[in-house]
Amino acid sequence: MQKLALTYLSSLMSQFLSNEQLIDVAKQFGTPLYVYNTQQITQQYEQLTAAFKNVKARFFYACKSLTNVNILQHLRKLGSGLDCVSINEVMLGLKAGFAPHNILYTPNCVDFEEIEAAKQLGVHINIDNISILEQFGTKYGGSYPVCIRLNPHIMAGGNYKISTGHVDSKFGISIHQIRHIERVVKTTGIHVQGIHMHTGSEIKDVNVFLQGLEVMFAMATHFPNIEFIDLGSGFKVPYQAGDVQTDIDILGTKVAEAFEAYQQETGKSLEVWFEPGKFLVSEAGYFVVKANVIKQTTATVFVGVNSGFNHLIRPMFYDAYHRIENISNPQGAARIYTVVGNICETDTFAWDRKINEVREGDYLVFYNAGAYGFEMSSNFNSRLRPAEVMLNAAGHWQLIRQRETFDDLLRNQIISTEA
Repeated sequence: MQKLALTYLSSLMSQFLSNEQLIDVAKQFGTPLYVYNTQQITQQYEQLTAAFKNVKARFFYACKSLTNVNILQHLRKLGSGLDCVSINEVMLGLKAGFAPHNILYTPNCVDFEEIEAAKQLGVHINIDNISILEQFGTKYGGSYPVCIRLNPHIMAGGNYKISTGHVDSKFGISIHQIRHIERVVKTTGIHVQGIHMHTGSEIKDVNVFLQGLEVMFAMATHFPNIEFIDLGSGFKVPYQAGDVQTDIDILGTKVAEAFEAYQQETGKSLEVWFEPGKFLVSEAGYFVVKANVIKQTTATVFVGVNSGFNHLIRPMFYDAYHRIENISNPQGAARIYTVVGNICETDTFAWDRKINEVREGDYLVFYNAGAYGFEMSSNFNSRLRPAEVMLNAAGHWQLIRQRETFDDLLRNQIISTEA
């Protein structure tokens, strides 16, 4: 237990932004406000590359977690590749300066035209169903290499909604359909460059990855010309005291040992690919809101803030925990609050949470808000999306997305002139 507490404490110490900095930036740009610290992204990326230094590893940032082009540019400069799940993410990556060979496109349930568009853009394509594999092989044969996403039938992840490698998942081609895959590959002559799996997010146990790797090594025997095995990602980051995070140092050591053993056994030297998203940007993100009202009822004391699940839906959608602090009154007496938003639905961020006394007008901060915060935001209740601000590598605050205005709500609407 002491080790867990120290792990979490170490994580908190790495969060460079002070209360004073967050208050200053909130006053400058207004709230609600997403704030990103690129120094923390750099720290996470360097930790990742150091952990896998003894194996030929490539990392592709899973940009579905945060697609602001400025964040993409920062990760590109660090040496990261890019993992995309839609053709628009691919185009954002190209806009951010990623070379096509450093972009991996991993869609699911998309029209074949989107696959063709990715081919025209020259990026790596990861195919996750037999129908598309057959269409691609029939049209292009072995002229364009592909990766095949397999479903390893491993249940893992912090929530069923983010578990993607189990038997009932829509993702990947079942490993039990390997004979069907082989028939398609042989018949069409398709060039399989790599094989891929992703079991889910927030995986605490490194043995889940190793179990998946054993499955992938077994599958690799069916594809003699592959160059890499992609293990997806799902590294757990700590959200609260006592959280266990993925020990990537141990994972890096064990993966290196496994690939070395595989090379000695088969004579083949393969790369390992990963697609970290939350691991790179979650702790680098802060969501700053203002306390609108303190509302006492017969059952509880509510803090009503100037945001809602239209800005941060993870607590309502995944039952996700975000640490919340009152940065305006950090020395105030701890009281018990239920933190809610201003949406006309039940949008509770936290029940019965101990927070230093909150007064109307105080600034509160949600930690670990870099991943799937702004990215999953909406205009529900016709409310506006917040601004995004970045502390760049030079140590300067930079506005990287303007706060929406009322005109943005009408931008794509066509107002009828008919009676």
